[in-house]
Amino acid sequence: MSSPRILAFAGSARRTSLNRTLAGVAAGFLREAGAEVTLIHLGDYPMPLYDGDLEASGGLPETVVRLKAQMREHDGFLIAAPEYNSSITPLLKNTIDWCSRAAPGEGPLACYKGKVAGLVAASPGAFGGLRGLVTVRSILGNIGVLVVPQQFSLSKANEAFEVDGSLKDERHAAQVRDVAFAVVRVARLPKA
Repeated sequence: MSSPRILAFAGSARRTSLNRTLAGVAAGFLREAGAEVTLIHLGDYPMPLYDGDLEASGGLPETVVRLKAQMREHDGFLIAAPEYNSSITPLLKNTIDWCSRAAPGEGPLACYKGKVAGLVAASPGAFGGLRGLVTVRSILGNIGVLVVPQQFSLSKANEAFEVDGSLKDERHAAQVRDVAFAVVRVARLPKA
């Protein structure tokens, strides 16, 4: 059975982001499930705010072209999505928007259609980023990504990790594992 390729990242550019730490935990479980994992940092792909006039005058920024290439090369995504004011982060939304744009000779939504995704979130707050996941799930579903039903939101995330980045609570780790294994299971299914 072939190993699906999964691109894992957090919707935060902060180097010390709790969601970046959670993405690392999930990446480990993706590997345990048999996936080839590429863990990236969106801060390495800086993009201007999406602007149709900017796109019309200069095409896709080089960082968008590089990220889209990464996305096309993978079978799915594991996204650790922070929540800002009960919704998706501007960075994650901007990234999704830019990468949705077709390059010359490319079909619409080429790096999204037929992909699978798993969602996790971490927050110091009581809801653990859960409210933002609703929006991320909706956006991805509307652009052709199959989001697995399993998801995980980690409340009090500022107290949840060991110094080495692992989760202190075995139940939390098991829930992240469930998301990761579901993504790999679906990514292995034959494409229609």
